[in-house]
Amino acid sequence: MTDRPTDLSTLPSYRAPRRSLLSARKLALMASVVAGLGVAVYGFGPSGGPVDLFSTSAHAQVNNEVRKVAQPIGFADIVERVKPSVISVKVNINEKVAKNDNGDNDDSSPFQPGSPMERFFRRFGGGDLPPGLRAIPRGRGMVTGQGSGFFISADGFAVTNNHVVDGADKVEVTTDDGKTFTAKVIGTDARTDLALIKVEGGSNFPFAKLSDGKPRIGDWVLAVGNPFGLGGTVTAGIVSASGRDIGNGPYDDFIQIDAPVNKGNSGGPAFNTEGEVMGVNTAIYSPSGGSVGIAFSIPSSTVKSVVAQLKDKGSVSRGWIGVQIQPVTPDIADSLGMKKAEGALVAEPQANGPAAKAGIESGDVITAVNGESVKDARELARTIGGLSPGTAVKLNVLHKGQDKVVNLSLGQLPNTIEAKADTDNSDKGGANRGTDVPRLGLTLAPANSVAGAGKEGVVVTDVDPKSAAAERGFKEGDVILEVAGKSVTNVADVREAIAAARSDNKNSVLMRVKSGGSSRFVAIPLAKG
Repeated sequence: MTDRPTDLSTLPSYRAPRRSLLSARKLALMASVVAGLGVAVYGFGPSGGPVDLFSTSAHAQVNNEVRKVAQPIGFADIVERVKPSVISVKVNINEKVAKNDNGDNDDSSPFQPGSPMERFFRRFGGGDLPPGLRAIPRGRGMVTGQGSGFFISADGFAVTNNHVVDGADKVEVTTDDGKTFTAKVIGTDARTDLALIKVEGGSNFPFAKLSDGKPRIGDWVLAVGNPFGLGGTVTAGIVSASGRDIGNGPYDDFIQIDAPVNKGNSGGPAFNTEGEVMGVNTAIYSPSGGSVGIAFSIPSSTVKSVVAQLKDKGSVSRGWIGVQIQPVTPDIADSLGMKKAEGALVAEPQANGPAAKAGIESGDVITAVNGESVKDARELARTIGGLSPGTAVKLNVLHKGQDKVVNLSLGQLPNTIEAKADTDNSDKGGANRGTDVPRLGLTLAPANSVAGAGKEGVVVTDVDPKSAAAERGFKEGDVILEVAGKSVTNVADVREAIAAARSDNKNSVLMRVKSGGSSRFVAIPLAKG
């Protein structure tokens, strides 16, 4: 008997297997995946013959469904609507040579010496220009610069940056359709870097609306402006952060965006997807001078309040209570017995200012204004600055561990604040090098025993560079006026105040320190044992 393969189909029990068929829809989906390969793709139909997958009705149905899938949303409709409101701003400035600290010509900064934007320029970017004005270095004769702006009304009022038109002898704007007009500066505000200009010789200009809402982190944003003189340039990105402090001043509350912004975009609008202006582009952070995706815009809420005053009277008046304030750090909060590090700590009330007259003292913490909580020192400055001089306000204050309410009328923020001369607190005579306070890392002496240190407090004559005091900025010549809320006149007073804080189980002790012409509070951790 010879073994041979069995033909299963001849067996009585044989049942023909059902052909495993892919649905026409699945085959079409498979075909759509490999369609880009440029080869014919076939499957097997119910009859067993080959089927051209690309010619089936199922494939046509899949193609239609793919077309229905939501495509990336473009910004063309928004841009078409808002772009005509954006202008290029060109200025001519008959400028003198700026001097640096050595008396030499200083061509490195494009801003007025001592201005907020000049300080920002010094802090970020070094020799690389921020966006906008004055790509040409400072020098003698006429300087030409370019920036951006946008109309806010049909009669020609437009917004730009203060640093774009500051000191300009001539301002010209070019509209989106290429027409050029002369403009007049109506008013500027250096503290927020905003300016209002009025275009002359035209009417019925297309204008943009300032947004009433607050942008959320992650919202789309469109930046339109005149980078490098290329007018009408549009870039897109998202809101990266809000409430940014870039060291420009006490009113910093910038929106951070990652839409590419470059030199010449200064003063241009940042639009939301509703076509409303959410902010005015004013600065970038860049080690190279070009966009690296970090730009800062002034919020529309700030623009509205500032522009309204500039239009009305050409300048901005801000409320003022007359205090030097600082943030409440966790260490300071612990030393004051506060549960949260919130509010604004009064380092020093100004003599004869509204706060001093109302009884606010150094060491008080302002926690609310008119019933609204104050998060930090910057929020207090913005809140008070946003109110008109003469406004009656109610302040909630933590005074020596007790809550109290203080009512006062706001004064007007001075345009300039007289700087107090630095006091040379060094021991010129070398008579008293002080007594060590090892746990603080400080060597102290009565102020009245050190030439030039004044009559109040104890002066720091030496600082251990590895100590907590050094980490918190103590330096030789600083004068400690108070420790744990008590005035000190000698080292024994300091030791006694520290011992009392330790017995109260405090983790740190709060000191009021005079450094140069200003005062501040510093919380020093207490060593255990």
